[in-house]
Amino acid sequence: MTTQLAPAAPDLEVQAPRRPARKKRDGRAAAIYLLPAGILLAALMAYPLFQLVQISLYDYNQPQASGAEPLVFIGADNYIELFGDTQFWSVLVSTILFAAVCVVGSLLVGTGLAVLATRVRAIPRMLLFLAALGAWATPAMAGSYVWLFLFDANFGVVNEVLGMQGHSWTFERFSAFGLVAAEVIWCSFPFVMVTMYAGIKNISSEIIEAAQLDGATWRRTATQVILPILKPLLVIATIQSIIWDFKLFTQIYVMTNGGGVAGRNLVLNVYTYQKAFAGEEYGLGAAIGVVMTVLLMLITVVYLRTQRRSGWQP
Repeated sequence: MTTQLAPAAPDLEVQAPRRPARKKRDGRAAAIYLLPAGILLAALMAYPLFQLVQISLYDYNQPQASGAEPLVFIGADNYIELFGDTQFWSVLVSTILFAAVCVVGSLLVGTGLAVLATRVRAIPRMLLFLAALGAWATPAMAGSYVWLFLFDANFGVVNEVLGMQGHSWTFERFSAFGLVAAEVIWCSFPFVMVTMYAGIKNISSEIIEAAQLDGATWRRTATQVILPILKPLLVIATIQSIIWDFKLFTQIYVMTNGGGVAGRNLVLNVYTYQKAFAGEEYGLGAAIGVVMTVLLMLITVVYLRTQRRSGWQP
């Protein structure tokens, strides 16, 4: 009598997908490599930020700075005075709008010229980069005075060409902001241009050729193939531009003679200087510095969260 063996029960155990261990190891290795630089940056930033916050909580004017009078702890009084000042809110709005124009302008001009640099021959490309790096290397003070000379009401080349002798570009509020924004974009776009050019050159030509073989136009290739690849570089360039342009001081102070007529062209950094040094209200100036730091951190975090929601991963 033969007995039939029952078929073996199938192995119903299914292993759940696990995150690759290699990715975790790479993350730990990156954290270890970045730890010394992070400790150094934290040490260099922690004490100045602590001092800034501490000064903002005291009645710290010229008598206290010279030691003639003792420090008096006033808590949040400097912040209450600051937030109750209508000029502060006006300057804050002007700073945000001005920085936004400078950031967008720098990104558009820098990215456009980076694309142009990839499509021209070697000699024009070399001349383009030399001109851009010359603008980037020019000190802010020198560049501001050069632009003031070019747009001088009586002797400026621009007024001579346009037939507008006697016209002052720095008297009206919006024309003064526009002139300063143009100078800021002029000295800022080379960073974006070099960054984007390096990113474009690192894109494999096979990817672009495949898109073109699929019938994609140059516009669709740029917006749907090249731009997503360059998104990490665009995020870096945008954050850098926001930080630079939000805390702008030299160009505004030089080109508008300290903030324009009746303070119409003030930005937060110049406003801080007027309060802290011209007005000798160091505690109030420190409070403005704390508010600027918090705002920059919030803007950066919100921007990064927006980019992550759109699919970008750092």
